[in-house]
Amino acid sequence: MIKKIDHIAIAVQNLESALETFRNILGCAPEAITIEEVPSEKVRIAFIPIGETKIELLQPISDDSPISKFLQKNGDGMHHIALETDDMQKETSRIATLNLTTLGSPKKGAGGKSIVFLHPKETNRVLVEFTEHQS
Repeated sequence: MIKKIDHIAIAVQNLESALETFRNILGCAPEAITIEEVPSEKVRIAFIPIGETKIELLQPISDDSPISKFLQKNGDGMHHIALETDDMQKETSRIATLNLTTLGSPKKGAGGKSIVFLHPKETNRVLVEFTEHQS
């Protein structure tokens, strides 16, 4: 079951500059922000909490990062929306019955969560990510 919007992701060229902008907009204390690298996705990220969800800022750490390619094509901006599920296997099976395609299999993402993306050609050109907290 989809529980909530986990985060909204924004691709950025400069994490520090974008972080300052969004921290100021949201009035978030610096100590509430989480920053980490996700080597499998070749990104450095910052999570800014807002209510029960987060804004995720994504900066590539490699020229061959999918985010680097996104930025070259589109510039800074909205990248994806992440939906939290309590059962990744059940959700991926459910969407398969709807003839929706995942981009690969679930894998480890930021914060140790299991993640998988849905193909944006099948979701009105919106990249959708499913996330599941791992025990």
